[in-house]
Amino acid sequence: MSQQLSSMNTTSETVVNRHKYFSLFASDQRDFLLSPTGAQIKISDLEDKTVGVYFSANWYPQCQTFTKLLIQVYDQIQAKKDSKFEIIFVSSDEDLNAFNNFYQSYMPWLAIPFSDLETKKALNKRYDVEGIPCLVILQPHDDASVLHDGVELIYRYGVDVYPFTNERLDELLRQEKEKHERQTLVNLLTNHDRDFVLAHSASKEVVSVSSLMGKTIGLYFSAQWCLPSHKFTPKLISIYQKIKQNITQQEFNGDFEIIYVSTDHNELEFKSSFSVMPWLALPFGDPTSKNLTKYFDIRGIPSLIIIGPDGKTVTNNGRSLINLYEEEAYPFTEARVELLEKQMDENAKNLPSVELHSGHRHELSLVSQGNGGGPFICCDCDEQGSGWAYQCLDCGYEVHTKCVRPVD
Repeated sequence: MSQQLSSMNTTSETVVNRHKYFSLFASDQRDFLLSPTGAQIKISDLEDKTVGVYFSANWYPQCQTFTKLLIQVYDQIQAKKDSKFEIIFVSSDEDLNAFNNFYQSYMPWLAIPFSDLETKKALNKRYDVEGIPCLVILQPHDDASVLHDGVELIYRYGVDVYPFTNERLDELLRQEKEKHERQTLVNLLTNHDRDFVLAHSASKEVVSVSSLMGKTIGLYFSAQWCLPSHKFTPKLISIYQKIKQNITQQEFNGDFEIIYVSTDHNELEFKSSFSVMPWLALPFGDPTSKNLTKYFDIRGIPSLIIIGPDGKTVTNNGRSLINLYEEEAYPFTEARVELLEKQMDENAKNLPSVELHSGHRHELSLVSQGNGGGPFICCDCDEQGSGWAYQCLDCGYEVHTKCVRPVD
């Protein structure tokens, strides 16, 4: 009797599971999905599989970047023994040619046919997709377990996030917490083959990582091919030199150093980038660079991570703090930032409530984080900002207060 009940329950689960995926991905005219070769794959083949619903488009650079990473992770998952995972592409491409070029040329997984606008629209609405790329993870036997942050999880953990269950996520968070608690400068920057970083000095081509302990360290993620880096690097060089000068003159306590973590395409690009930098660097191609990118969840460059004298992370927002406060941001601690924010609030009392800026046709209003403002990208210098800003209430144009060029 118990065996009969067990068999009935299993059959019931299978039917429900088949119906779940069928109701999501099928239409009145279609019970299949497309493969990259154009073959029709039955939706029933998804039975018992974890499914990633991938909303993306070829015209958006961030989608192109994430798709490359997702392909690597997908292939690694498929190579696992007894892997039960599939991805379904939901296209936001402009036309069929764009869809074919993006899907058939790159993606190894399944797709909703481009012509099935109703199913694509229904999936976007069901999962409240507000931006792309977006990866929604569905579990086969748990309707309540829907992960909307698949993109973040893939960036953060890579293949280790599979099978995307709550238990696996809890385990990864626990491991991550333990790793950060054990973090030191030495275990961040060294490996079994190397205990040094590169230097520019003719008399000293390398510097031991142990000699940097006790200093405030900036890990600068950048590359020669990155246009925003071309803008930010000269500014960072200037601020770095001012901080070092203030330390020498004993206006600042402690010591400060920056280490270049390259994402250059080749050694020639790396040498070109590093040649203009007055600080240290990890060797090109060193595996530590990729490990740090993953460890600090670097999504875009340039990025500046600040490590305190104790080897612990002070802030991931070094770039923003440099843009806002320049050399005064040093040593980048919460206490220092809190003091600078108070000073900024005081200075804002003397700023005009409205400005006419030569770079924009509308009147700009002074806003703060508590009254219509918040984190933004300055439309004048293209750098990050937060706190006080001048904002166009008509079209959302926003600039740093220091970037305003008043019209006489």
